[in-house]
Amino acid sequence: MKYLHTMVRVVDLEVSLDFYCSKLGLIEVRRKEIEAGRFTLVFLAAPGQEDVQLELTYNWDPQTYDQGRNFGHLAYLVDNIYETCQRLMDMGVVINRPPRDGYMAFIRSPDHISIELLQKGASLQKQEPWASMENIGTW
Repeated sequence: MKYLHTMVRVVDLEVSLDFYCSKLGLIEVRRKEIEAGRFTLVFLAAPGQEDVQLELTYNWDPQTYDQGRNFGHLAYLVDNIYETCQRLMDMGVVINRPPRDGYMAFIRSPDHISIELLQKGASLQKQEPWASMENIGTW
């Protein structure tokens, strides 16, 4: 498993970029505009440490985040998403979003922190029981 990023939601993307980049010295590694979901993802990193990232998520529609709701999730890259999720489920870990697509899943820590698991490389072929499974937990 490889640590990828931590995600936080931001209210004003430009103000946040000024803080993280201009003031803290992080650099923008990549950016994704997701029109269908109406949000922007900006990945930042410390110079020379581009493989350890901070993901800023900016929702285009105004939202208020309180009580820590601006913290999103931790993310890890795994060798086999199906085997990892099955092993975790067998140990009693809550699978909030099963790996139906062979690429992404979300699990929940005992403290209800979301942890994103991403498949290393291309998506794996769908495997039962995950292909037909509904979301098990709640976000």
